[in-house]
Amino acid sequence: MQRSRLGLFGGTFDPPHLGHVAALEAAISTDRFDRILVTVAGDPYRKSLEQSVSPSPLRLAMAQAAFAHLPLVEVSSIEIDRSGPSYTIDTVRALAPESSSLDLIIGADLAPTLPTWREAEALREMVSVGMVPRPGQEAQIPAGWRCYEIDMVPVDLSSSFIRVNGQELSDLAKFLPESVIPLYQPTAR
Repeated sequence: MQRSRLGLFGGTFDPPHLGHVAALEAAISTDRFDRILVTVAGDPYRKSLEQSVSPSPLRLAMAQAAFAHLPLVEVSSIEIDRSGPSYTIDTVRALAPESSSLDLIIGADLAPTLPTWREAEALREMVSVGMVPRPGQEAQIPAGWRCYEIDMVPVDLSSSFIRVNGQELSDLAKFLPESVIPLYQPTAR
């Protein structure tokens, strides 16, 4: 089996939006990856404690619809198939044997939180981190992490904005890929 340069783009994707698509397109354009795996969190423990989250099969279907057209991108149920909270370190450990390099692709707003992630020391040794810019967010690289910026124009959009305003948004096509709109259920919580 040939080992590949793997990018890992994880999240709740509740719903996946045009900012996620732009981040993946920017990551693809770096030529750093042979594959980018989008992992939909089965139990996004940080979010599920704060709010209601759509069922994982719906979030997986929306991610598949949102990203199916992107080259190099595969949507995976690896975190949904595993019981318990979704921890990045578990996914990285599962994928490391088939990867010559493994990079996390995250929003720059998440970079300062990396040292708080489960088994952060082990994770830091196993991955590099590609940071996607966020509007008004200066990239802050935590000490000891191998981080780099992925060049793109920041997109001012979040899934929480869409969830909060989804029923009032007259034109969801401004925020969601067309293929996601028929699947999106703002009241599925």
